[in-house]
Amino acid sequence: MNRRFLLSALLIAVIGLGLAQSFPPLAYSLTGEEQPLSQVRGLLDLAADAARPRPDLRPDVPVREANVNPYGINTFLQEEVEPAKREKQVQLIAAAGFHWLRQEFPWYDIEIHGKGDFEDRRNPAPVSAWAKYDNIVGLADKYGLEIIARLSSTPEWARTQVTGSFAPPDHYSDFADYAAAVAQRYRGRVTHFQVWNEPNGNGEWGNQPVDPEAFTRLLCETYARLKAVDPNIVVLAAALTPTNELTGDNLNEFVYLQRMYDAGAGKCFDVMSAQGYGLWSGPTDHRLNPITVNYSRPLYLRDIMVRNGDAAKAIWISEMNWNTVPPDSGLPPDYGRVTLEQQARFAPMAYERAKKEWPWIGVIAFWYFKRAGDSEKNQTWYYFRMAEPDFTLLPVYNSMKAYIAGHPYKP
Repeated sequence: MNRRFLLSALLIAVIGLGLAQSFPPLAYSLTGEEQPLSQVRGLLDLAADAARPRPDLRPDVPVREANVNPYGINTFLQEEVEPAKREKQVQLIAAAGFHWLRQEFPWYDIEIHGKGDFEDRRNPAPVSAWAKYDNIVGLADKYGLEIIARLSSTPEWARTQVTGSFAPPDHYSDFADYAAAVAQRYRGRVTHFQVWNEPNGNGEWGNQPVDPEAFTRLLCETYARLKAVDPNIVVLAAALTPTNELTGDNLNEFVYLQRMYDAGAGKCFDVMSAQGYGLWSGPTDHRLNPITVNYSRPLYLRDIMVRNGDAAKAIWISEMNWNTVPPDSGLPPDYGRVTLEQQARFAPMAYERAKKEWPWIGVIAFWYFKRAGDSEKNQTWYYFRMAEPDFTLLPVYNSMKAYIAGHPYKP
């Protein structure tokens, strides 16, 4: 059996070499690779995929929260000091055709000094901590956009046991109360809330061993409080960072999600979230290997959801993009590396593939529009942006604008 498979794989590789040389578009459509040798390797990988069990995707099951406007984008509007710059950013996003803003509502920036205290006294003249967020929600209303409110980032007073703003709070009820306060203030205007972000790694669980069972308790308590404010609120589980690590500060997202289900998380979210980074290959990469991070990786999350009785729930992609860190920057290509031209081609294709192949996907949120300043240019992740801090638009803005105009959402 192994010998037959090896011979078949070698034959496919030889055929693949011919395809890559004669039909590069076909090879690209299967592997997401644009260089001939990489295409051959990709085709060989696809042959190896035949020996692995395929994810159970249940594409014919009706899925709640999937038939929604798919066009989303991540914003950091709370970091723009000048309201005029916030509005210009929202104007540009709306002009491009995006519908959703995945926007942080950081706990440490809202309930700053103590429980129930929503006044900002960090500067000489105290102001309402809500003022900035009232403005952001008002801008979304003005330009016809919806907000996915990302709830995370613990203030100092609520985390005495573990340090760092991404550490979980000492008492999960404090986080749930903050979430309810945000939901109550914007009741009927903000209806989608994401609980935390990447609790399975990237230091977003306080640089301590991650804990799926503890996160599930946080999620379930928050879910209950949000639904008590408004039962029509849609609660998104945190997006899980793609990782193959199995211990310590990072835990493979497939293991993590299964442990969430084992702890009872299935009754505590309406939509699952995933990260949709392509890294080193394009959006058409159909290879499926559980240790490879590519644009197809969320299929494994869908498989886990199906096996746990959640086939009727959608996955929303919280962050999708390709990194354009310049080769001469001296920065490592931690998230892969593409040119600005490739990024401009890949992003629309990511939406197109999801629309055609994944009926259980809802919103896909581009990561990200812009930062308020360029102090992070010395960090690789900065180069996911769609616009420079001075509002200079990069090619991907225009390609996405053209794609959305040509492919408007039709309910």
